[in-house]
Amino acid sequence: MPLEIVTIPCLADNYAFLVHDTASGDTALLDAPESGPILGALRSRGWRLSHVLLTHHHWDHVDGLADILAAHPARVVGAAADASRLPALDTAVTEGDTVAIGGEEAHVIDVSGHTVGHIAFYFPDTGAVFTADSLMALGCGRLFEGTPDMMFDSLSKLAALPADTLVCSGHEYTAANGRFALTVDPDNAALQARVAAVATANATGTPTVPSTLAEELATNPFLRGHDPAVQRAVGMQGAQPVDVFAEIRRRKDSF
Repeated sequence: MPLEIVTIPCLADNYAFLVHDTASGDTALLDAPESGPILGALRSRGWRLSHVLLTHHHWDHVDGLADILAAHPARVVGAAADASRLPALDTAVTEGDTVAIGGEEAHVIDVSGHTVGHIAFYFPDTGAVFTADSLMALGCGRLFEGTPDMMFDSLSKLAALPADTLVCSGHEYTAANGRFALTVDPDNAALQARVAAVATANATGTPTVPSTLAEELATNPFLRGHDPAVQRAVGMQGAQPVDVFAEIRRRKDSF
């Protein structure tokens, strides 16, 4: 049976996620921006936390961990490559490793770019990938540590997952990302419709995360460097997709 996913708004614009296996009672937390909303979500459902899966070391993804562990002494999993900057890990993982949550295995994917050592967790049976600040709704994370080539490679791995995969990313940046996306893909009807839907969701306080990979492939400019329309919009007809991606990322940084 697929795992149950709960989306938890945290801080000003972060998301954490719980994934719960009904049969075993295992519950994993994906990132720990702040403790209050996460502990409240666990308490209201009567769930016990078994695992914490950390994507990267930035404070807004780990700062709630100590208080969470005080209430739920769960097993902490994170990237071996980032272990020196993460809270203490019980299990250090690398790309290709798996983590069992109840009856399902989460597959570890190296998605370095935003940071070096950033990882994503893909649950193939449930059909969800937890991407934090790599692939985001209508965007991707700023390259604080990695290179454009590195992030392009990471996004290409994620883009190759099944199109119906849920993309559970780490922030409510979708409206701002959509405004930028229209500057590089202005004639994309699917993008125009999505931006309108995001505005409606924001007006009612409805999260725009998770999205589906199909939506991202159709509307996210950072996955569309191969598209002739996007290439024309940035004046790079016939260029390599990775170079188009780098130009789009450069433009977003100053948008």
